[in-house]
Amino acid sequence: MSRRIHLALHPYGVGGPGQHGLWKDPSVAKDASIDIDYYIRLAKTAESALFDALFIVDSQFINATYPAHYLNRLEPLTLLSAVATHTTHLGLVGTLSSTYNSPFNLARRFASLDHISRGRAGWNVVTSFDTGTSRNYGLDEHLDYPTRYGRALESVQVVQGLWDSYEDDAFPADVERGVFVDPDKLHALNHVGEHFRVAGPLNLSRSPQGRPVIFQAGVSEEGRTLAAQVAEGIFAPGGTFDESRAYYADIKRRIAAAGREPDHVTVLINGSPVVRATDEAARRRAREIDEEDRDFDRSLALLGRAFGAHDFSRYDLDAPFPDVAHLAANGGRTGAAAIIARAEGEGLTLRQVAEAFAERPEPPFLGSPATVADSIVRWFEAGAFDGINLAFRNDEDLAWFVDAVVPELQRRGLFRTAYESDTLRGNLGLPFPENRHTRARTLVDAR
Repeated sequence: MSRRIHLALHPYGVGGPGQHGLWKDPSVAKDASIDIDYYIRLAKTAESALFDALFIVDSQFINATYPAHYLNRLEPLTLLSAVATHTTHLGLVGTLSSTYNSPFNLARRFASLDHISRGRAGWNVVTSFDTGTSRNYGLDEHLDYPTRYGRALESVQVVQGLWDSYEDDAFPADVERGVFVDPDKLHALNHVGEHFRVAGPLNLSRSPQGRPVIFQAGVSEEGRTLAAQVAEGIFAPGGTFDESRAYYADIKRRIAAAGREPDHVTVLINGSPVVRATDEAARRRAREIDEEDRDFDRSLALLGRAFGAHDFSRYDLDAPFPDVAHLAANGGRTGAAAIIARAEGEGLTLRQVAEAFAERPEPPFLGSPATVADSIVRWFEAGAFDGINLAFRNDEDLAWFVDAVVPELQRRGLFRTAYESDTLRGNLGLPFPENRHTRARTLVDAR
């Protein structure tokens, strides 16, 4: 099969980062972020349009300045388990932190979602961006980068080992022989590592897709290395055409260097298309969105997230940007470094940095359905992504994309006209992971 575009939907309820005015939109319910019917409705729309997945983000630290969606939202796996019972093909990808969850609990919860959805679960592995999360888990400080990413790698390896506890044919359930489980096909893990000691086995069989799909959003050097080692799907940062191409080339090179097949890792960039009947109408809509979200105080607070939720309101706004590099050491280091470099390079004040940080460049996928499709195809064919993780303001903006852009991509032969599989792994074109114990047994028998 020729290469095709993958699409995921990324709902933000009443408004995520930079969407300061979304909760005021009369078409957006004020309780959208905690309304399961909202997510079910969006999931059904995404599935009707043959999207690959619904993606749910998460974090576990807030203060009153955080984006509206962050202040009041559902836990990802609980949410996705409910959505699973109303969909049949759509992948269900949830964010959970490897820093603040034990591998056994992670393995069991995602395996349960995989069974509930009959093979459509995915785990977005994060190490936690918000440094304040540590205080919600009894720690005085957020773990440093090397520790967090070392723990993340080992956590994924343990979780995958637990998912292989049972071989695929471990349950004969043979009434005549009185054999429910074949004990030779149940395997303890007995893992002893730098960060974890986990005996196993997991008390849950493998799902139709073998194991949930691993996602990661690698931006920092450590993040890109982790993604290259374990990810089967990557949420890339996006940015300009050249930035996206450079990221795509870099991450695919790292995957190959890690001894893995680059074509078996799907890279999706973040994107928020603005579609209307004409290019000019789309530009007007983009300007409306920009006006709706203008809020200097919220932008200043959002700037602080890259520096451990630091309160920048305490400083003179018209003085040079303060020396706060040390605050990002264990948090959003990559983004913070870019902010500091620009502030120092251009001699910006704190006010100017906050305003620049809040700038909304014209979306790369903006215009009429044909114009947006042209842009998507150009980026895709130039090697900027394998797909897009889509976010829309409201149902109308989603409908424009689903009803007008998706058919255009289908006419060009670059997006599916029917699901290829009942599993997330199958629809992403990823290989079925053979159980490690079955593989070892096969190798022994071959000798």
